[in-house]
Amino acid sequence: MPAHAPHHQLALDRFLAARPDLRESLDKLNPLEAQVKGETPEQYRDERLHEAFEAEAERLGLFAWELSLQLTAASAEDFQAQRLEVHKEVAEMAGMDWAEYCQLHGLDFVR
Repeated sequence: MPAHAPHHQLALDRFLAARPDLRESLDKLNPLEAQVKGETPEQYRDERLHEAFEAEAERLGLFAWELSLQLTAASAEDFQAQRLEVHKEVAEMAGMDWAEYCQLHGLDFVR
């Protein structure tokens, strides 16, 4: 599920700020690798950052949009409320029963 651009960018900024080693490795990427992929160095760097972000979300058992919410929410309670709301919207759009959706995605939300 796509994140809202400003929230997602803020999440990426916070993610990177908390990982100086990642920032350093991104700053040292070989521009020739970007050229081979037909990308600018900035595009190539952004792709590597998104890959690291998505890998961290997966490591935490979250979707990338959930990690974005987690990094931008005002509190843990706010994160859980927003997460629940989005998951319910997704279940409705998919036409799935809420309990079935929760089971499919390993969620333990209550009705």
